[in-house]
Amino acid sequence: MSARVTVAGSLNMDLVARAPRIPEPGETIIGSDFRNVPGGKGANQAVATARLGAEVSMVGRIGGDTFADSLLRNLAADGIDHTYVTRDPEAATGVALIVVDDAGENSIVVASGANACFSPADVEAAEEAFARADVLLLQLESPLETVQRAAELARAHGAKVLLNPAPAQALPDALLSLVDALIPNETEAALLTDRAVRSQADAREAAEALLASGVETVIITLGERGALLAQGRGGTLVPAFSVDAVDTTAAGDAFVGSFAVALAEGRPLEEAVRWGNAAGALATTKMGAQPSLPTREALERLLAR
Repeated sequence: MSARVTVAGSLNMDLVARAPRIPEPGETIIGSDFRNVPGGKGANQAVATARLGAEVSMVGRIGGDTFADSLLRNLAADGIDHTYVTRDPEAATGVALIVVDDAGENSIVVASGANACFSPADVEAAEEAFARADVLLLQLESPLETVQRAAELARAHGAKVLLNPAPAQALPDALLSLVDALIPNETEAALLTDRAVRSQADAREAAEALLASGVETVIITLGERGALLAQGRGGTLVPAFSVDAVDTTAAGDAFVGSFAVALAEGRPLEEAVRWGNAAGALATTKMGAQPSLPTREALERLLAR
C-alpha cells in the first residue's frame, strides 16, 4: 500500500518574474521571463508528495475565478484528490508575487484571498480525508484556528502531524502539543525562538528551545548545509546534496513533502531527512514552484548518487 498523505493548507497562483537582482525599496528595475505558476505552500506540498508516489488528498479553499480552475486542473493532473477544496463565492483565489534573481534567490509577497477564509468548518467537513491519512501536512498560510483543528482531527484518527511553520508566527502550546515534527528553516526558527540562527551551533540551540515547547521532533533546514534533526540535546546534521541551483522557490516544500512520504512509508527519521534534502536540492535546479518538484525516479537517482 502506498503512503497516504493529507495536506490542509493554501492554494495560490504564483506570478513569477525573473530579474537580475531583488529591487531595493522604492526601486524599479527591468525584469524578464514572467510566468503564472500554480503554487501555495499547501498545494506545493501536495504535489511534492504525489510525485513521489503517495496517495494525496488536498483540503483548502479557492475563489470562483479562472485561477481557481487552473489550480484544480493542476491538482488533478498529479492525481491529487481535491474533493475537499472548497470554492469561495466571494473571495478571490490567493496569489503570490515572486521575484527571482540571477543567483536563484527570491522575494515573495502573498495575497491570501480565499486562503484567509479557510475555516475549521471546512476541515470538519473533510474529516474523511483525515481519517484515511498516515501523515498530515500543515503550514501557516491558513488561519491558525484552522491549522489547529486539522491537527486535532489528524491526531484523533492516528495520523502523524507535520507542521512547516511558514510564514513564521507565534504558536500556541495547544497546537505545538499536537505536532509530531516541526520543520522550520533558519529564518523561521529564529522568529519562533527569538534568537539569531546563523550557524549550526545556533540551529542546535534553537532546536532545543523548540523541543522544550513540547514538540517531539524538530528539523531545521539549513539550505546548502543540509538539515539538523533534533529529538534531544545536540542533534544530527544530515548533509545536503550538491546541485547547480537556479531558483530556490518551493525547495522547502519539496523537502517537507519528501520527508512526509518517507515517514509514511515507515523509513527511519534520518533517512527521511535525507530524502527531504535530496528533493529540496532537485527543486532548486528548475524555475518555478510546482514545475520544479521532483519525481520519484529523479529522487531515487540522486539518493543513489
